Amino acid sequence: MRRIFTLFLLLTATLAANAQTWELGGLIGGSGYMGDLNSRNPLQVSGGAIGIFARKNYSPYVSARLSYTFGWIQAADSTSSYPDIRNRNLSFLTTLHEVSARAEVNFLEYRPGIFKNSFTPYIFLGLGGVYYTPTAKAADGLRYDLRSGRTEGETKPYSKIALSIPYGIGFKYNFLGKLSLTADATYHYTNTDYLDDVSGTYANPASFTNATAASLADRRIVKDPLDPTGTQRGDLRPHDSYMFFSISISYTWISDRCYFVNNSRR
Repeated sequence: MRRIFTLFLLLTATLAANAQTWELGGLIGGSGYMGDLNSRNPLQVSGGAIGIFARKNYSPYVSARLSYTFGWIQAADSTSSYPDIRNRNLSFLTTLHEVSARAEVNFLEYRPGIFKNSFTPYIFLGLGGVYYTPTAKAADGLRYDLRSGRTEGETKPYSKIALSIPYGIGFKYNFLGKLSLTADATYHYTNTDYLDDVSGTYANPASFTNATAASLADRRIVKDPLDPTGTQRGDLRPHDSYMFFSISISYTWISDRCYFVNNSRR
């Protein structure tokens, strides 16, 4: 992942050096997730997010953005209002490294760096990949990698990389010449059900050779039945999703050959 991040920095630096209508910026915000430990609240924020991005403005209504975002999500059954969920007693913390590209459509004419105090709401859709690492604290107080523990009896560990489809809405505001603020809510549909390391049913306790993995696989407070093999552990939905709620600031590079300038001289 470090190589991907370095490549992204080199790419954005190259784009900035040859920029005509490019924006380069950074973002900060909160993150959340929908999955087996949070299946009801799509607005619940459980972690944070930071990132960088480069945006190309093709016209006053269409732009494209390439971004790298680091975030983390977490949840715990102990906070649930449902007794059966609290008894399951699972918890996790997952770090996310996402690289994505998206197309943005502005509802209003938007010319950053040309018209001061311009603004527009917008929508977007994209494609990306996310590298994720679920962990949890065991009884000894130490945090362990859940993927390597194969807590649901997987024949091999699930992939660390998942496909991500980001989509959402936002608001752009060019408040000081070439500086712009953006606020958006981005939901990410994925092709994995293991962002929280929970998916299907309980594994056979006898199949674990590692005591820590066995304890993290079945953390029920009241173990009834004593052998839960094959009984429901997750919510049986096929995919997890995550979201970023962020505010970003960006700087726009504009040259004399830029279409914004040409259009403004009509």
